[in-house]
Amino acid sequence: MMRWFHALMPKEERFFELFARHSDAVLAGAKALRAMLEGGVAVKSNYQIVMDREHDADDVTREVLIAVRRTFITPFDRGNIRDLITSMDNSIDQMQKTAKGIILFDVTEFTPQMKEMADAVVKCAELAKEAVPLLRSISSEAVHISDLTAQMSALEGRADELHDVGLRELYLSKSKTDPMAFFVGNEVYDHLEKVVDRFDDVANVMHGIVIEHV
Repeated sequence: MMRWFHALMPKEERFFELFARHSDAVLAGAKALRAMLEGGVAVKSNYQIVMDREHDADDVTREVLIAVRRTFITPFDRGNIRDLITSMDNSIDQMQKTAKGIILFDVTEFTPQMKEMADAVVKCAELAKEAVPLLRSISSEAVHISDLTAQMSALEGRADELHDVGLRELYLSKSKTDPMAFFVGNEVYDHLEKVVDRFDDVANVMHGIVIEHV
């Protein structure tokens, strides 16, 4: 009877499959957001991709949270699993908010700093995708995971610099002649900075998991 019961329970390994699916959605969303910042017709043509990948990520997040409640043995602490999938999901949620803001304000041109910040978003998503499968072997991959999370945190610092430089340039060029353009640009910068901030949260959660298991 117990053998039959355990066979019906979600397996520990499934968490890593779900994390991988989520990281795929996050990366695809990041690439679509970056494509939006090419401007012109690329804005609307990539907007729906961001929306769709955010929905995909939400579906996976729900599966993870359900599995946490149903699984007897988890690969690491249940709270850490919730924190990890939530932080990952927050990153693509913020991408969705960014894409919606761009559409709302009908933005079709973007500064070099905005594009470089979006490049940082894609790089963070790539690093997260690389780090996720390494969690299967936390002890042996601890140094590698820590290196990847450090790179993500460094990108957050770079994005902050780009935000400040870009916003300053926007203020000098638009605040007096075109206040609305400055307001809209400020919104885009703010959203992009928050996306990278959310990836820094992912890095912090992953690093915390490593510390607890090494």
